[in-house]
Amino acid sequence: MTGKPPAEMAFEEAMAALEAVVTQLERGEVKLEESIALYERGAALKARCEVLLREAEEKVEKIRLAEGRAVGTEPVTGL
Repeated sequence: MTGKPPAEMAFEEAMAALEAVVTQLERGEVKLEESIALYERGAALKARCEVLLREAEEKVEKIRLAEGRAVGTEPVTGL
């Protein structure tokens, strides 16, 4: 199994790769060792997505502050 390191992926890229990992694991057609490697990759991809979403939320909060709106965060949807 090869591929771009999760740390170098954009959100959409990481999410698509994570979906592919989940699909492979759900099929159950891979050997145990490959399943473990896929699971590890999936965990890294999930972590990358979480970091990117957190960064997006922080950017939204900064924009809101710059516009003089109330301080706080709002859930970001549709990314």
